[in-house]
Amino acid sequence: MPDLTAPVLPAHAFSRAPQPTVPTGDGLLLRPFRTGDAPAVHAVFQDPVMHRWHLRSAGSEEEVTGWMAQWHAAWAADREAHWAVTEDGGAGRLLGRVALREVRLADGAAEVAYWTAPEARGRRVAARATAALARWALEETGFHRLELLHAVANEASCRVAARTGFALEGTKRRSGLHADGWHDMHLHARLRGD
Repeated sequence: MPDLTAPVLPAHAFSRAPQPTVPTGDGLLLRPFRTGDAPAVHAVFQDPVMHRWHLRSAGSEEEVTGWMAQWHAAWAADREAHWAVTEDGGAGRLLGRVALREVRLADGAAEVAYWTAPEARGRRVAARATAALARWALEETGFHRLELLHAVANEASCRVAARTGFALEGTKRRSGLHADGWHDMHLHARLRGD
């Protein structure tokens, strides 16, 4: 059965080119992950804040290296896009990660995800990186809608969403299963043109 509308983004919108680096314009750089980032990512995932708000744990650097291989394969399959956040130039220490998950090219939609290293918190790293990612996805790549979900109790993530133009659209009741049980989740979104 033919579709009544054309896809918002073409198939292979990611995989037709190498994953780009994206400068934030204020001293940070989003770049593809490298195998050498595994020790830093593993260290971040030992942080209790990560255990509270994220669903994964990292048992070893080898496990993290496997994640990175999956992230690179996800780019090649147009499913996800993960960037390391570093100081501009890309050689600096890992400050965090931003990603597009749940990518639906035909709908022009994806979910934004992020985390920051403990030593980078309080410097608006997540907000600066998320703003750059949203600009790349909406303005340069042509996505129509980006969603951002976080536990209602995660006030820091709510501030990131607000600072980066993601409007609060509602609460998804008990929709996020964390280590301590079910959490209500805020749903924020940003549209092209917002």
